[in-house]
Amino acid sequence: MGETNSKRGMIGSAVTAVIVIALIILGIVFSEFKLSELQASTLKTLLIVCSCAVLYCFITGEITKNYSQMDKLWSILPVAYVWIIAANGGMKARLVIYALIVTAWGIRLTVNFARKGAYSIKFWTGVEDYRWSIVHSTKYFRNPLAWTAFDLFFISLYQNALVLAICFPALASMESTSPLGGWDILSFALAVFFLVLETTADEFQWRFHCRKKELLEKEGDLSKLPSPYDLGFNTTGPWGRMRHPNYLGEQGIWMSLYITAVGAGITSHGIFHWSMTGPLLLILLFMGSSTLAEKISSGKYPLYGAYIEQVFKYIPVRSFDRKV
Repeated sequence: MGETNSKRGMIGSAVTAVIVIALIILGIVFSEFKLSELQASTLKTLLIVCSCAVLYCFITGEITKNYSQMDKLWSILPVAYVWIIAANGGMKARLVIYALIVTAWGIRLTVNFARKGAYSIKFWTGVEDYRWSIVHSTKYFRNPLAWTAFDLFFISLYQNALVLAICFPALASMESTSPLGGWDILSFALAVFFLVLETTADEFQWRFHCRKKELLEKEGDLSKLPSPYDLGFNTTGPWGRMRHPNYLGEQGIWMSLYITAVGAGITSHGIFHWSMTGPLLLILLFMGSSTLAEKISSGKYPLYGAYIEQVFKYIPVRSFDRKV
């Protein structure tokens, strides 16, 4: 059963990757990458900020051995990027609403990461995301040079470039004179929906693990905890029907905001534009993140395999039943 599910997961990931890559190619092919003088000037400013962030993340990570520097900036940089775009674009309604939604997203994500101990008065310190130490311990990255290269090219460079790229729909739309319309309403409504979903999912996750920690301090053993805490992993709230509601919310927000490009009238063949590259690449990133998270959880919790078997990653059509 577990092997069959694993094969299904691999096939599903492969199909998703092919679709995403195809959309990226179509977006580039069907639209002309041409920036106005204002857009080019704005992009130059954004690239300067991005380059400084890359250098900070790499140098600080290597010195402190805390590789969550980019994790701490992930929720901050897009807010700065979109407000720079909005300001340079004349604070048009479409850009301001876009920036306000991204700001709400950034506040939510920053608060959620902060309560896990990630931030400190000394910004370069704080709790590191546990996944980096697990990745670092794999046979591929035990070599110091291999890990340093990974830190430079993936953690620092690629992730910073991706965080900038997810804001490209705003950059591409900054000089549009099209009035707000149905596509914009759809874009912003969907983005708010996914923001609420992600916020709700994170709150259920936080409460579950806080309570589990309290119970473990009293009982000392996971098997002695009451249901559902004895599972070890969260199945409360949206987690009972989706394995990664927070990831769905994150991807949904940025894909929804891309729809503003349609409302701005800059797309080709209906939906295609080069600025869709960033939101689509985010989907590929979360494919890897979800796979890693599930591999870790499967190794820690005996019933996590059953959870994978019963509950879809993003489609809430089946709920988890531990008795099945």
